[in-house]
Amino acid sequence: MSARAATYKRQLQQEINQTPQEYLPNLLQIVRLFRESVGLKPAEESFRQGWAEAMNGETQPISKLWDGIDVE
Repeated sequence: MSARAATYKRQLQQEINQTPQEYLPNLLQIVRLFRESVGLKPAEESFRQGWAEAMNGETQPISKLWDGIDVE
C-alpha cells in the first residue's frame, strides 16, 4: 500500500470514529453507493447489458435524452 493510500485510510478511519453510532448505517450505505458508482464494469459486460436493453426495446429517442439539460 502506498503512503498516500495509507494516509487516506487513516483519515477515513478518523472520520468514521467521529461519526455518531446512530449514523453509521447511513454512512455505510453512502460508502457502498459511492464505490458502486465509481466502479466501472468490464467493457464486455457493459456491451452485453446495452445490447440486451436495446433488444428488449429499452431505448429512448435522442431528442428525449437532452430534456432538462441546459446547454448554452
